[in-house]
Amino acid sequence: MKTHPTIIQGGLGVAVSSWKLARAVARLGQLGVVSGTAMDQVFARRLQDGDEGGNMRRGLEGFPFRKMAERVWNKYFIPGGKAPDQPYRQLPMHNRDGPVERCELCIVANYVEVALAREGHENPVGVNYLEKVQIPHLPSLYGAMLAGAGYVLMGAGIPLRIPGALDALAQHQPAAYAMHVAGGEKAENATVTFTPKEFMEGDLPPLRRPYFLAIIASNTLATTMVKKANGRVDGFVVEGPTAGGHNAPPRGKAPLSEAGEPVYGERDEVDLGKLKELGLPFWLAGGYGTPEGLREALAAGAAGVQVGTPFALCEESALREDYKRAILASVLAGEMKVFTDPLASPTGFPFKTVPLKGTVAEAEVYAERPRICDLGYLREAYRLPSGGIGYRCAAEPVATYLAKGGAGEKTTGRKCLCNALLANIGLAQIQAGAYVETGLVTCGDCLIDVASFLTNGDGSYSAADVIAKLLGTRG
Repeated sequence: MKTHPTIIQGGLGVAVSSWKLARAVARLGQLGVVSGTAMDQVFARRLQDGDEGGNMRRGLEGFPFRKMAERVWNKYFIPGGKAPDQPYRQLPMHNRDGPVERCELCIVANYVEVALAREGHENPVGVNYLEKVQIPHLPSLYGAMLAGAGYVLMGAGIPLRIPGALDALAQHQPAAYAMHVAGGEKAENATVTFTPKEFMEGDLPPLRRPYFLAIIASNTLATTMVKKANGRVDGFVVEGPTAGGHNAPPRGKAPLSEAGEPVYGERDEVDLGKLKELGLPFWLAGGYGTPEGLREALAAGAAGVQVGTPFALCEESALREDYKRAILASVLAGEMKVFTDPLASPTGFPFKTVPLKGTVAEAEVYAERPRICDLGYLREAYRLPSGGIGYRCAAEPVATYLAKGGAGEKTTGRKCLCNALLANIGLAQIQAGAYVETGLVTCGDCLIDVASFLTNGDGSYSAADVIAKLLGTRG
């Protein structure tokens, strides 16, 4: 356990936990984590914005496949950046069989993010993925591993096949991932495959296999991971329902609260005593981002804590500055309360939202948005009558979703998280030449606690402030 960090910085939304934040945390000896979700899209948009500061070019300097790097760069880089009123280039959506250009973009993008996070220090850096975003997993993992990622963290699903994929990719061997496909009376599976040698431009020595931490919300899932995963599981992040982002649904059919939020009970609590019997290190997440929370976690036998919300609002995070300022001002005024929305996510999982004015958390703001699914990360794969695979999203136009066999009730209240999360970091798409995508910020229920980190006169704080406060090295 002594080889692992005490504090894991959470993987926050889409690139809120960017390389800058992860590097700042890692330099201080804790685990900085970049978000790998939609990193291909993030990288392509950064290039279209002209690569301000030259960071993406610098991150590519050590990339081993130079022809691939050149293809990606030439395809997306716009010197000086695109015009502000021009939309970002539309990328072909991921599907089980490619396209190859998206695989290359995933490799390059994840490499650059991890490489930049590792600059200037020798400490490990992690990368976080959502299991539900299945198709990009293998090329994304390979890119992160080429850059020397030390940890892979994954939740929002059951990542039984990730450990084996890490083993294979470390040897540059073909890897496969079972993709969930809804169809008929029961779920079916199809396989996504990735063969590194089809992308390599020369031989490379074996890569370091990163530690794999599964993000779990139940003892059953932890035990399942240990017994049934196709490779080594190195530990767990135990994420309770107060954590930001996607939450596991409550066990059982509990009614919603008067406020319309899911109600969690004793069945949703992880028995830490039983978890310890598995003999693997674990970190507690969801409401543990305080000095008291860290002490409580260590006393319970945890290796430490995973902290998200305090880092999401610190100076180094990539969340839009106007969003940060508005949220922190509301926190200081005692006016901010996070809402656990049971409908917002197309995945069907509850999703924490911050009721920030001017964002799509407000129903009237979202009502102005044309119903479009043009990124597709949270699409559901389903079996076509022909036997092939189709893709649908509960946030796409209702008629389109119904024509694909989707249930009408699943469209109610759904929001396009893909576009909203990109808007959170200043990479908003312009739709149909007019509508500019608006953000949807997510934080944990402990949002009010970030007031304790505000020590700077301008109402801000750094990642170093968060770590020092948690470890008790700052008053």
